[in-house]
Amino acid sequence: MSSQTGNGSPAKTPEQWLEAAAPEKTAGILKVFLGYAPGVGKTFNMLSEAIRRRKRGEDVVVGFVETHRRPAVVELAAQVEAIPTRRVEYKGTYFEELDLEAVLARKPQVVLIDELAHTNIPGSKHEKRYEDVLELLENRIDVLSALNVQHIESLTPTVQSITGIVVRETVPDWVLGRADEVVLVDVTPEALQTRMRRGDIYPAERVERSLANFFRRGNLLALRELALKHVTHAVDQNLDAYLRRKKIGDNWVVHERVAVCISSNLASQQLIARGARMAEGMDAEFYVLHVDLPDDADEEKRRNLTSNLRFAENLSARIIHLQGSSVASTVADFVREHRITQIIFGRSAVHGWRKYLYYMAIQRLLREAPHVDVHIVTQEQH
Repeated sequence: MSSQTGNGSPAKTPEQWLEAAAPEKTAGILKVFLGYAPGVGKTFNMLSEAIRRRKRGEDVVVGFVETHRRPAVVELAAQVEAIPTRRVEYKGTYFEELDLEAVLARKPQVVLIDELAHTNIPGSKHEKRYEDVLELLENRIDVLSALNVQHIESLTPTVQSITGIVVRETVPDWVLGRADEVVLVDVTPEALQTRMRRGDIYPAERVERSLANFFRRGNLLALRELALKHVTHAVDQNLDAYLRRKKIGDNWVVHERVAVCISSNLASQQLIARGARMAEGMDAEFYVLHVDLPDDADEEKRRNLTSNLRFAENLSARIIHLQGSSVASTVADFVREHRITQIIFGRSAVHGWRKYLYYMAIQRLLREAPHVDVHIVTQEQH
């Protein structure tokens, strides 16, 4: 006998109450499996997750998966419902493409779409596959996709200089930034080369040529480092956004950030050089800060400051001009907001009452930004 409310209508089950209380989903969730080279296991991992979700009761389908006839991938793909692809003729050749309209009509909870950087055949609804993915997300369908680091638009010049190979299909950085989750699929270069020699990645006739070109150990090491750095940066940005939103954890940081506080004194160039070396050694972001003060209007000081800033730009620093009546508090605000981990000050005013003002300013910064490491560098006078 079902329970009823006081007015005679059936009572809701706990599941119905939970569904009613949950906020309505406004967009799909994008999860990207990122690798540094073909064969690291992006598609395999993506399919493995799809199978796990399907066993948990989620409605999961394959929209498009590139198996490259790899037995392990083919076996996994066979375990997930697949929406038939579109067969498109272009210049006398037939191609298999994602059927976007069929996926929208089927409206699954989750769809797998491989090769995020793919360029669609002319005449398709969208030029790029990532645009298909964005439309699915707008229709509140979750997407699992895969991408190699060499296809990230901002990294393609670096990849070309490393490998000598021109990458023609790219994804804008903001698309990867749109992802709710990025998973790094990683194996060592040695393991990847072993897979290649076994024939797990390309047919036997392509193995030796690939190992001598793109799959050289030096190339793989460099590409792997690019992928690791990119994911680390993304994690750090997500952490920053979360901590700012929740207003917690001033001392939580993933990526080092070095800042140098300079004046119009030409001795500041020693500090900038020290900061640049420190940032390079830590693989850190590098900032040069200047608090604009009224006495900087002096012509000589303005000329010296311009020289200092030009020197900083040549060392790839991000120049930041700050406004505030208190140098210590203004810098402390910037340090907290941008999660600076190391800050460098010069020590030149060491005589008389200026010495005490200087040390008071340092103490104030330490109170207001207690989680930054402070480096005080003795400057040669100019």
